[in-house]
Amino acid sequence: MIGTPIANPAGLADTVRRYRLGGVFLAGRSGQSAASLRQGIGALQDVAAGAFGVRLLVALDQEGGEVQTLRGNDFPAIPSAVQQGQWDQQTLRARTADWAGRLAGAGVTMDLAPVADTVPAGTGGANPPIGAFNRQYGSAPDPVAQDIATVVGAAQSAGVLTTLKHFPGLGRVRANTDTSTQAVDPVTTVDDPYLRPFSAGIGAGSAAVMVSSATYPRLDAQSVAAFSTPIVTGLLRQRLGFTGVIVSDDLGAAVAVRAVPVGDRAVRFVRAGGDLVLTVRSADAAPMTAALLAAARQSADFAARVTDAARHVLRAKFRAGLLRC
Repeated sequence: MIGTPIANPAGLADTVRRYRLGGVFLAGRSGQSAASLRQGIGALQDVAAGAFGVRLLVALDQEGGEVQTLRGNDFPAIPSAVQQGQWDQQTLRARTADWAGRLAGAGVTMDLAPVADTVPAGTGGANPPIGAFNRQYGSAPDPVAQDIATVVGAAQSAGVLTTLKHFPGLGRVRANTDTSTQAVDPVTTVDDPYLRPFSAGIGAGSAAVMVSSATYPRLDAQSVAAFSTPIVTGLLRQRLGFTGVIVSDDLGAAVAVRAVPVGDRAVRFVRAGGDLVLTVRSADAAPMTAALLAAARQSADFAARVTDAARHVLRAKFRAGLLRC
């Protein structure tokens, strides 16, 4: 899944055709109309369908508050998750369904939301990626879990696949993976209460889970989460029983993975059990594709892992009406 400016989705057409992308991430902010966006996305979908017969997952960040890609007459301002977390479940369900329906009507197939991270009470700005921007639904995992289940059900019923993020949680870190290599959660364990919102979202049927690039020493002291087999396969797939698409957090511009060669980032994520590599940089398509192909040619086991990853993505596309069997 490759990033492209939301102002011109069709600008990625050549990259989609050449590398047979699984999806695109619409980056930036836009006030364009639903009709305009639908036209741009439609042009890109036609390229994919014509080139290799499978349409794209089209994703963006439409959380609310300070993280809202689309705003304007067709996309009204969405309150922050902190505010949403104060609503009753009926209100949360109805308003989420409305917002998701607007995305679906514009051609968006996947929202990289909701944020299932729990931020401890009183943390605020000391948690740069989540708490500083009020992206969390609350500070206690059980109420957050209830909200996550409601949001997943409402959004997907309205036609947009959801993505729980940022597994296994960014609520306790004191640095941002986008800008630092020091995003470490020294607390989370395999039976941590802060995993309950993710479990609730999985139970509600979320199509995808995004894995963070922070480090969790009590889960795996050797690798960031996105490159960790114990976290991606052992915890998420096996212990929590998730059968959908596992997508990475950004593996392109993020400082947390800067020391790893670009192509190796994709290989490490897929080898750990991931399915869909996300990078915000379109230039990463070439080295990531080349590295994945080379690794698959060198190892039958890795080739089988790639096939398994593709199967997860294709199932999600079928669910979204992007694939006919």
